[in-house]
Amino acid sequence: MTARKDWDTYFLDMAYMASTRSQCGRRHVGAVLVQGKKLLGTAYNGAPMGVPDCSEAGCMLVEEYELVQVEDKEEVVKKQRCIRTIHAEQNLLLFTDREDREGSTVYVTDQPCWTCANMLANSGITEIVYHRVYPKDSEKVSLLMNQRNITFRCLADYEPPAGVLSEVTN
Repeated sequence: MTARKDWDTYFLDMAYMASTRSQCGRRHVGAVLVQGKKLLGTAYNGAPMGVPDCSEAGCMLVEEYELVQVEDKEEVVKKQRCIRTIHAEQNLLLFTDREDREGSTVYVTDQPCWTCANMLANSGITEIVYHRVYPKDSEKVSLLMNQRNITFRCLADYEPPAGVLSEVTN
């Protein structure tokens, strides 16, 4: 008999299952909203409803420049970012009610970016649990969550269900 999954694993598995709906060729992200042990909503990253997604119309890339520390000096790095998709966390907030979010937990496959973290910080949730780290915004997002008294946990040892982990290209 297999051991019963703990709640964190159970809900993060659901976030990864939600991510399989994404048509983004760069990153599949899923998120779920939970209060207690009750599932209140699921979401994934993708284009707005009724609009061609990246698999149909291609990525809508913009170029950005980022200052990064390399050894003892700062370097400017050019990056591309797709702006066609709405992030999973943003979709989760759009399709759930504020009263449901009060005191709830968000399980998300990837650590939220700065924009999503800002939105989540104002959403009424009290905890974020994620698996994959997003190094670009990690420090400032952790600081924000600490300032807002939002529990912010990485499940680094978590293993996603077979067949749901997409290759990350950015």
